[in-house]
Amino acid sequence: MNSFINKIHQAHLDCSDCPSPKVIHGFFEELLGLLFPEHALSKIKEKSEIEDKINKLQHTLSDVLKRNVHLHKGDGEALAKSFFEGLEKVYTWIQQDVDAIYEGDPAAKSRNEILRSYPGFYAISAYRIAHSLHSLGISLIPRMISELAHSKTGIEIHPGAKIGQHFCIDHGTGVVIGETTVIGNHVKIYQGVTLGALSVNKEDADIKRHPTIEDHVVIYSGATILGGKTVIGENSTVGGNVWLTKSVPSGSKVYYQTQMYHSGSEVTDMYVFKNDNDEAI
Repeated sequence: MNSFINKIHQAHLDCSDCPSPKVIHGFFEELLGLLFPEHALSKIKEKSEIEDKINKLQHTLSDVLKRNVHLHKGDGEALAKSFFEGLEKVYTWIQQDVDAIYEGDPAAKSRNEILRSYPGFYAISAYRIAHSLHSLGISLIPRMISELAHSKTGIEIHPGAKIGQHFCIDHGTGVVIGETTVIGNHVKIYQGVTLGALSVNKEDADIKRHPTIEDHVVIYSGATILGGKTVIGENSTVGGNVWLTKSVPSGSKVYYQTQMYHSGSEVTDMYVFKNDNDEAI
């Protein structure tokens, strides 16, 4: 028993200043509620309250970073200041994402409905904030934020992914976007889409392992696109349940077509490739 207690004691000593998930999750939820009153526990009436909340959140982040220098290579207070100086851009991009969801979903009756109830909004907001922290060279905290969104929405977006403006996730459950994925502007994806890596070794962690999705691409539910060299050209459409490990040029349409089976038949499922530019695929 003493040996067990010693192990637990040592674990607590080693982790004494590690940021608790509750602290990080609370920081994100409070920040989201500050940016979007639909997620606030109480209404802000005075402008001075906004400044006070920003200062409080900046102090919280600064305190966590100063106590956990192993999570970054800079000055904790300066990093927290830089994050909040960039918050207006993050806010603007999230607003554009809300526009994209509203324009892309006929079922959305208002922006307010999206802000209050859409998992895509919650997951993308978490990603934008987490990516901003990740871009400052801060580790672990961005991942804790993105995994909170994952647990609530079923949408997993690694904070290292690079996603352009006007990004729309419809429905969302089961979406996976890997660490080195690059997504352009005005891209829309549906539930169950995986932008993942082919099997790679641990030592290949620093190479680009996930696909590139160019501007104005739509990817329908259940599609799987793998590999760091795979590029989906702009203005392309990838149909539901398509499995892609190679690039397709701009203007492509890729569909998965099932066949009816019967005894003695040799027909199989097949993919259909079309290209607006008449290029061979």
